[in-house]
Amino acid sequence: MNLHEYQAKQILAGYGVSVPVGEVAETASSAQGVARKLPSKRYVVKAQVHAGGRGRAGGIKIVDSVAAVEKAAEELLGQTLVTEQTGPEGRSVRAVYVEEAIDSKRDVYVAVLVDRETGKVSLIGAEQGGEDIEERAAAKPSIIKTLMVKPDGSAAKGAFESFAKKLNLTGALTKKGATLFQGLAKAFVEQDASLIEINPLAVTAGQELLALDVKMVLDDNAMFRHQDIHDLQDKDELDPVEMQAQANEINYIRMEGNIGVVVNGAGLALVTNDMLTDAGGVPANFMDIRTTASSLDISAGFDLLLSNPNVKAVLVNVHGGGMQRCDTIAEGIGISIKRCGCTVPIVLRFAGNNADYGRTLLGNYGISYIEAQDMGDAIERVIALVRPEAA
Repeated sequence: MNLHEYQAKQILAGYGVSVPVGEVAETASSAQGVARKLPSKRYVVKAQVHAGGRGRAGGIKIVDSVAAVEKAAEELLGQTLVTEQTGPEGRSVRAVYVEEAIDSKRDVYVAVLVDRETGKVSLIGAEQGGEDIEERAAAKPSIIKTLMVKPDGSAAKGAFESFAKKLNLTGALTKKGATLFQGLAKAFVEQDASLIEINPLAVTAGQELLALDVKMVLDDNAMFRHQDIHDLQDKDELDPVEMQAQANEINYIRMEGNIGVVVNGAGLALVTNDMLTDAGGVPANFMDIRTTASSLDISAGFDLLLSNPNVKAVLVNVHGGGMQRCDTIAEGIGISIKRCGCTVPIVLRFAGNNADYGRTLLGNYGISYIEAQDMGDAIERVIALVRPEAA
């Protein structure tokens, strides 16, 4: 679950992270009203969309008067903002965040995430932040400093201070930086986040640290523990197809390929997509059928997959378990295909609980499929179906 910048700042402020004074506004006149209340003569007006690169796309405007705030908000609201992260379709700007402009003497980069290699919470940072941090880090990885954090968000004595010094936060900034980093790590753990990123973290002339921009992503699977935060979700920012899948107990992400993928279990789904890609195939989606999905839920998910005109073949890779059997998934597929009359070829690999029964059910529905012996065989067969020479 992505949060808007203003929402993330509200949460982090509760963990001791200092942020500029500001408020969200949904109309140009209310944006002007916010500016009148701010203790500043310069203002920043920011488009609130779930995407990075807003500055380079014209989604952040720095102005010098209250009247200019209203004009900037008027220009942004209702605009479709296209950044390198939105894709060509862009995002519609429905709100702006108006805050005091801060004179930064130096911009630092800092983030908390789960390190994929170690599986541990990791605090990372760079002495110089900015929108080009990813490009600079790719060219010179040594600019990124790392501190592994304990599962409760703590670290060894003095570790946060040492990390601050690695980012050239010296003197009074060392302790302030350590306090901020400790708060970030605690927020990451307590809020079940998958990413918290501050870029930039401003160092002011008065030796203060202010989070000028914040990106925060929370784990959807943990939202039952955070109903107050769950209610902050901006449904207008969500893909309607993915929302429909969520309503039917399926995790689904649209991709750019031509091979539809039906899998139960996130781990198996990731491996399936990786194997497809490594073999030269291009998945049209990521699909994880939850253990709580019924056959009707599965049929709705299969409908979404088949509604994608790019899908030229479907790979069904299912390992039946105690709570999600192969026959339940077969029934869902059968309902969907009978409903839409789709003739897209299917490569099927069923294993585990009720695999034979699942195959029998598909036969009873009159659905033809190509049976695979194992995952490798399934990958080869489905890729062969979408090769140009197979047409």
